[in-house]
Amino acid sequence: MIVQVWRRAREADIGPVVVACAEQEIADAVRDSGGEAVLTRPDHPSGSDRIQEAIDILGDAAERIINLQGDLPTIDPADIQRLNEALVAAPPDVDIATLVTAIRNEAEAADPNVVKAVVAFAPQSETGRALYFSRAPVPHGDAPRYHHIGIYAYRRQALKRFVVLPPSPLELAERLEQLRALEAGMTILARRVDTIPLGVDTPAHLAEARQILSTKSNY
Repeated sequence: MIVQVWRRAREADIGPVVVACAEQEIADAVRDSGGEAVLTRPDHPSGSDRIQEAIDILGDAAERIINLQGDLPTIDPADIQRLNEALVAAPPDVDIATLVTAIRNEAEAADPNVVKAVVAFAPQSETGRALYFSRAPVPHGDAPRYHHIGIYAYRRQALKRFVVLPPSPLELAERLEQLRALEAGMTILARRVDTIPLGVDTPAHLAEARQILSTKSNY
């Protein structure tokens, strides 16, 4: 699955792709497939902390860093490109960009495993400022609800700032690391996209992902 995620990142074709991991077996699988992997400490509290260590090991000076989690093997490479473009076009005060897609049914809205994003979209715009993230079905009422997709694009200095912040009360309550950034006054831009990748959290999800990928000849 990690190799499939690595392939989606390569297909986005926006820069070097490195897998940051704590397990030798994952690093070996990536390298055997022709990819680059960096071994990091196993005790990082979040993926963002892990990628900062990988950057420090590599000595990389990239201005933007995209954190793509390893459980999204069906993500559309075009959406990775859209995320990068959103941060490139954003005002300098935007620290982080991420992706959201519209929730289309109440079961999804009520599911605590689906993270909801409250976003202030400007009229006729596909981007907006993220106000809050929650496992609860927010916002209340008839307002549109958005499913948060767990991928982040950081400005380099924003990532360095984020990883030295202590876990925040809302982050701990909701178990959502992006709330640490919001509580610290950082700005997150959300880019709206049409599709959501399958997040693989269970054996059933894995079977579904295999079925999806088996129908794509180039995967």
